[in-house]
Amino acid sequence: MKLILSVFLLIYSSQLMGQNSAIQEKYPPFVNQAGYNLYESKRFVCYGAPDNKPFSIINTKNNELVFEGKILNNQGWFSEFNPVTAGDEYIIQVEGHGQSKPFWIADHLMEKISSKLAYDFFIDVRGYEDLDKYDMSKVYGGGPSRDGGSYGLETIFELLQYAANPALYHNWKTELGDNNVPDLIELILWHAEFAYKYVDYNGPTGNRHGTLGYEGTPRMNFDYWNTLDQLAAVCAAYHSFLKPYLSEKNYLKYRKVCLDNWEKYDRHKVVRYWTYSTKWVDAGFQEFNEMGNAFGQSVFSNLFMYLCEIHEKDGQPDKFLKYAQESAQDIITNWDFNNPRHMWWIRNAEHITPQALAWFLMVAPDQAPAGTIEKLAAWSIHMKQKTNNFWKYRVHSETEWAHPRTKELGGAPALGGSMFAVAHLLNDPSLRDLGWAQVDFVFGLNPVGAHLGHKSEERVNIGGFWEGVEEGWPQAHPDGYGKLRLVRGTLEGSPLNNQFPIARNVEIITGDNEGQAIGKNAYATEGWSISNRGWQATVTFTTIGSHHVRIFDHEYNKEINQTKSGQTITIELKAALNLDWNKSDKGWVEIQLGNDHPQRIEVTETDANSGIFTAKYKIPKAEKGSRLKVSYGYFGLGVASDLLIN
Repeated sequence: MKLILSVFLLIYSSQLMGQNSAIQEKYPPFVNQAGYNLYESKRFVCYGAPDNKPFSIINTKNNELVFEGKILNNQGWFSEFNPVTAGDEYIIQVEGHGQSKPFWIADHLMEKISSKLAYDFFIDVRGYEDLDKYDMSKVYGGGPSRDGGSYGLETIFELLQYAANPALYHNWKTELGDNNVPDLIELILWHAEFAYKYVDYNGPTGNRHGTLGYEGTPRMNFDYWNTLDQLAAVCAAYHSFLKPYLSEKNYLKYRKVCLDNWEKYDRHKVVRYWTYSTKWVDAGFQEFNEMGNAFGQSVFSNLFMYLCEIHEKDGQPDKFLKYAQESAQDIITNWDFNNPRHMWWIRNAEHITPQALAWFLMVAPDQAPAGTIEKLAAWSIHMKQKTNNFWKYRVHSETEWAHPRTKELGGAPALGGSMFAVAHLLNDPSLRDLGWAQVDFVFGLNPVGAHLGHKSEERVNIGGFWEGVEEGWPQAHPDGYGKLRLVRGTLEGSPLNNQFPIARNVEIITGDNEGQAIGKNAYATEGWSISNRGWQATVTFTTIGSHHVRIFDHEYNKEINQTKSGQTITIELKAALNLDWNKSDKGWVEIQLGNDHPQRIEVTETDANSGIFTAKYKIPKAEKGSRLKVSYGYFGLGVASDLLIN
């Protein structure tokens, strides 16, 4: 028996999608309940508030009025409000509509509260910790992550997360055994060894919703070909940052299995019609799917092999670069924004297409095919058209906001990352603002007014929920195939079509969420590993455009681009490393003189909460004309500056 509890009743009203019923209830301001990053876009929605309705922002610590504005199209903007004192909470008040949940505004706030949870999820969701005792038949879908298969591509996005902000992850070293190695690095190495162990596994994996293989070819039971994509990423990272942690022996065996099987596993091309699904939501052969191979996946994997092979004396970088270029050209030629099977229909895999194409321009800009940036610019225009509503939500069509029956977790949580990446390449602040709107949607600025993750007492007690968020998703799957009830950082639900433009009736449904529960306002399925992968990608790409490295003179007065041997310089890093609002945090940059091996230099935050990190460095003796490079981050996701030594 399902127990349906009415949590609150909101009178449905819509001024969009052809519905014009009168508003009978006044709704409070909906905000990002955690808060907003300094110097980034900030907005709220107060549904039904008339244009030019005033709003106020109040500091809850002293009840002071700190900002005023006016509402337009159900929205209020306060991007220019950037208080320097972190830790204070604010609320938005709209007369006749009440007040919002409290929120913070701080330097890199989203990264502060989300970065660890983004990979904690993948620590908790492993089928078994001990690979020697791993039982594939007992992991739904064939693990490495419960309720997922090798199509999860966990290793790729864990590596990208580390590469975008590496010093941050050296703060956490206590969960996986070796207290000298960052937990995120240990997790990457665990996934690499899983991929190697099951590189040719094709046995039973429990219940699946379909089979794998081209139409007219023998069916496959397990997506073992994707293990090579994950190993390719590890091989590339070996040369960038994994060498202190990954033995040469293991690196060589990973590289060999990739080289031996690449073409046999169809890693060299875009793969179509690879999944036959029996799910009601996507029945039949799918050109691209959240399972199988996503559109753009081959760009990622072949670029990783290219980045690996350029370091090997017997390497084949040209071959893999050609494969990556052909795969990117496939996207440029065939990616159809108006074909839902290339977009929202593939749900959790949709984010890979724009992110892969954007990453090509980040990591090998001179090698990307002609038309790459133009295709991303066209995608940007399409997304601006589809998000032209006060929720900034990417709608399905002119008549449908979202899917009427199933979750859209592959949408907003991952879309922000794609927008951040493309906005950086296009130098488009308006697209970056849209990316932040997707983040806000995840954190409660949506028609339900709730974070997309369920805030259970159990999760809060294990540090598994986002700090500062008051209202989690109203319901969660009790504990399905993936056993994600106690998994940190899980996302569970997203508004369905009937909840737009505002949720009329939000209900908690306990027990089985499938069947007759589908379509209820607070419908949620159990979280899924590739839903969280998309969120991990957003956490990764948000830093693009907000980090910098600069070099100043000894007195820290003037930015410089040349110096002399023996002189002392000041290095400045701006990065998402501000974890403690009450003390100065630390990080590091890498310094490389000419072709010497890079060395790490510690940097310290200039003041508690400044978000700016500095260090003094004395230039060693060097030949005139040498260059000193200061960098932070890897894989095209980092920032750098250099000096001429004269």
